[in-house]
Amino acid sequence: MFDPIWKLALGLFTGILFGVLLQKGRVAKYQVILGQFLLKDWTVVKIMGMAVVVGAAGIYALLPTQTVSLHLKPLAWGGIIFGGLFFGFGMAIFGYCPGTGVAACGEGRKDAFAGVIGMLMGAGIYVVAYPQLNAFIKQFGSEGKVTLPQITGTSPWLWVTLLIVIAVILSRRNRHEMRTNQVTS
Repeated sequence: MFDPIWKLALGLFTGILFGVLLQKGRVAKYQVILGQFLLKDWTVVKIMGMAVVVGAAGIYALLPTQTVSLHLKPLAWGGIIFGGLFFGFGMAIFGYCPGTGVAACGEGRKDAFAGVIGMLMGAGIYVVAYPQLNAFIKQFGSEGKVTLPQITGTSPWLWVTLLIVIAVILSRRNRHEMRTNQVTS
């Protein structure tokens, strides 16, 4: 029923490490989240984007060793649309995304603690309402358990490489903008 203890310990370790990095990157600060909403501070997108790039590369590198496994969820259009709307509303009200909210809670922020309680209550409501919600969401169609490599008939490494190239280009562009801003200041 459960994964081996070493996998659980690795998950705990990487989760703690991710939380520490979120805190060190100041992503758990309300001002940084607000700056992202106002399109003035791209710290959140950069950190989350880097997490996606590193995670994708790591997962596909470890798949052949069978130390990780993919657990795909169906591409359910209703779930994406309504989940995205609820996520957006929740983030706008809470002022944090779920990960940064938990990190801010770990820092002792009372507003984040209230939001984490709200997330847990929302999760409980979702569990109770799931049978009705699932029937409603299925009306919007599902593509099944698919990945971009499967849809396009390409290697997962093509997509991982594309993510890495985009990250490098954006990183260099950001460095160039920072240097330009320093020169003009």
